[in-house]
Amino acid sequence: MRKKKYRYLTAVIAFVLIYFLLLEVLVICERNNPEAHIQTLGDALWYSLVTLATVGYGDVIPVSTPGHVVGGIFVILSMGLLVALVGSAVSFLTSEGFPMFRLSFMRKRAWYYFADFTSESDTLTRDILRRDENAVIIYGIRRDDEIEKPDYPCLFVNVSPARIVAQKRATGEKCKLFFLKENEIGTNLKAVDIHALDADVYASTTSGQEKMSGNIHFFHTYDCCARSYWRDHPLDRNEDNIVIIGFCNYGQAVLERAILTNINDTDFDVTYHVFGDSERFLAIHNKLHIAFGINQRKKGFDSIIFHKEQWVNAHDVIAHADRIIVCEDDVQDGWDDMWQLRRYYNYRGRIDLRTNRTAPGVSYFGTNEQIYTVDQIVRTRLNDAARAMNDLYRKSVEDSLDWDELSDQLKQSKIAVADHLYMKIRILLNGKRVSAIDSENCRVAYEAFCKAKEDPEELDRLRRIEHARWVRFYAYYNWSYGDKRNDKRHENPMIRKYDMLTAGQKAYHDRAWELIGEMAKLLK
Repeated sequence: MRKKKYRYLTAVIAFVLIYFLLLEVLVICERNNPEAHIQTLGDALWYSLVTLATVGYGDVIPVSTPGHVVGGIFVILSMGLLVALVGSAVSFLTSEGFPMFRLSFMRKRAWYYFADFTSESDTLTRDILRRDENAVIIYGIRRDDEIEKPDYPCLFVNVSPARIVAQKRATGEKCKLFFLKENEIGTNLKAVDIHALDADVYASTTSGQEKMSGNIHFFHTYDCCARSYWRDHPLDRNEDNIVIIGFCNYGQAVLERAILTNINDTDFDVTYHVFGDSERFLAIHNKLHIAFGINQRKKGFDSIIFHKEQWVNAHDVIAHADRIIVCEDDVQDGWDDMWQLRRYYNYRGRIDLRTNRTAPGVSYFGTNEQIYTVDQIVRTRLNDAARAMNDLYRKSVEDSLDWDELSDQLKQSKIAVADHLYMKIRILLNGKRVSAIDSENCRVAYEAFCKAKEDPEELDRLRRIEHARWVRFYAYYNWSYGDKRNDKRHENPMIRKYDMLTAGQKAYHDRAWELIGEMAKLLK
């Protein structure tokens, strides 16, 4: 790129030198002729401009033979220069030059770059613009006639993210780069060396890794789907039997979120009936029995029953289900399951269907509008809450680590606490549905927690809920009890029944509830 710039600069300097040399030659040729109109450099410049512009006023013309020769050169140059100027103008307006030029005047605004224009990127863009109408939307592709023109301001610039970041010049907040196709960051040539850019990168992936480097944040479409599902459709206290049909990516994500966040009381009697291939899931999460009854009912615990038979044979389970979640990876398979349930089965509960298309009378989830949002992809408030949780921990524990120094395991632990905030606020607000974590909800909930601390029985109940959530998280990641904490062996002395904890260990769980107060301050 620099070599090209130097070549262009050299060519421009050479053209200017030749141009002024010709002007000087024209003045010398005409100066000694008494009838000449061109006596000074200013006269020669005026004549050249009129000639090059093809105006031809005729008020100043060369009269000598050498002057006619130089004038002829200007005439020939005018044709070539005019074509070059028109071509450059058209190229500038139709290529990346003009959008990049426009971007130079928008550096103080927030920039959002998308590697491609898709229905997913379009949905996320609309959510961004609802939150910030001054946001600059950039699609990293050439404007194509087949692409439907968006009804919002945006720029199509077929350049690398590196050029976009360079154009921003570290002005204002960091540029956000999005790669929304699964594993696109590993195959798209535009993503080469993207980890070195001064920008925040958000990339869809099918791997289990949530973060590769300081600026690259991975997300799972199915994980975002499961998060939004349990946030918008939380369990009611009278729902005891939950059926999950389909246990691939989406089904596993729905169960994972249920394991980590569906703790709303100390009356643990929820049973999840899972239909699908669970062999690999159980092999990986081989310590779940610590926190759940696995394939059997266990007093004092929620249970997960993994059914080997197909759901079509389980008429009795379907009939007693309080909720049926159909979350096949293949959308058409999900629709087929739902129609079969409605047509042939006796059931008392609701049916929730994962689908990317909607229909009247269907309770659905997993649409682009629910998944591709700033809260789901960028997860600003979730990350802020996780950092705030770590700050709370650092205030009470000496030699504790800053957020950026934490291992991935510890970060996930803080994020899991933040994920449960919706449920905690609902508990403190006596079951009120919470669609957003905002300052007012957090303030009212925190006031309720402060009152609960004055009642030993209520405080004990809240601690039991948080301990159950905490144990479920560590059991999901295959930790077990040990006399001392050992990260390599995945052992922790707090992974045991609540009644066996010391007073200090019980009080440890207060931080997770105190986080609500910190979020109220943070969001105010």
